Amino acid sequence: MNTNGHEMIFDFRFAPSKEGRIFEICDLEIGNRQPAIENRSGFTLVEVLLAVAIAGMLLGAVAFAFNASAINCRENEEIFKTMNNARQALFRMTSQLRTSNGVDPNAPSNECSLMTAALQDITYRYNSGDNKLYLVTNDDLFDSDYVLCDNVTAATFTKTRTDDGLDCKSVQISITVSSGDMQRTVSTAAVIRRNLS
Repeated sequence: MNTNGHEMIFDFRFAPSKEGRIFEICDLEIGNRQPAIENRSGFTLVEVLLAVAIAGMLLGAVAFAFNASAINCRENEEIFKTMNNARQALFRMTSQLRTSNGVDPNAPSNECSLMTAALQDITYRYNSGDNKLYLVTNDDLFDSDYVLCDNVTAATFTKTRTDDGLDCKSVQISITVSSGDMQRTVSTAAVIRRNLS
């Protein structure tokens, strides 16, 4: 009810009164009261908190995916470098084996001893103690061994003997390298050209 620009509010009180009535109606007058806003625009606190929680979860998922991608990229780069070193070692060994003057068929499976075309006595040796593949120059005992490849977990030289058993026809080489949790194996075979007949 509106009188004189003022809004009248009725207060219902449910309590026994002196006159014995069960409830009593009191008139309260409040001046210039603004009407309640029915159509509010904006967000409630609950909606804002829910949106912040969802955005936080999405940002967390994106950050986790980015971190996993960065770790994966770093691991792939490390294994690529390790594999590239192994391939370069294989290329060097096969080049020297193909043109060699002779390969020792009695060398252990972790070694390949040969006489190069330049008449150098060399040995390729895998050392499982330090996971390295070495080039050893046998005719010079005072120089240090040259590391061909790091991070080698296995290396085998499988020799195929000539018919007389004094030399080798071919050598199969297998190198397994590791970087972090990843392992890769590269293999090749070299035929000694001098013994092709």
